Amino acid sequence: MDPSKPSTSHLPEDGAPPADSPWQRIADGDDFRSLLRAKTRFIVAGTAFFLIYYFALPVLTGYWPELMGQKVLGPFSLAYVFALTQFPMAWLLAAAYLRAAAKFDRDAAAILARHLPAKANHAAETSAK
Repeated sequence: MDPSKPSTSHLPEDGAPPADSPWQRIADGDDFRSLLRAKTRFIVAGTAFFLIYYFALPVLTGYWPELMGQKVLGPFSLAYVFALTQFPMAWLLAAAYLRAAAKFDRDAAAILARHLPAKANHAAETSAK
């Protein structure tokens, strides 16, 4: 047995936790599924926005060079200004993720508190440090 992998001898052959385990009840709960849907929506939307914004520059520059070559701020072209906006956009997206992740963590702690009161108190104490 590989010592770097956790033991699964307490699990059924299919590897799933028993249906009556607290973890399975949490995973089957509407509140947990709602949390997963919210996380998925945020991550997919954020990733889609970032990819569209990122690839807009080479696409616009390739298909509309005269538009992107127009001077908009002194000697700077629209392409140059657009390229520079990629940096603050990445930071804003990262800040939005940090804020959303903190909310997801609070929601997860609340779910644990409802289903596993003793473990949730320990988790809340360690995450607050």
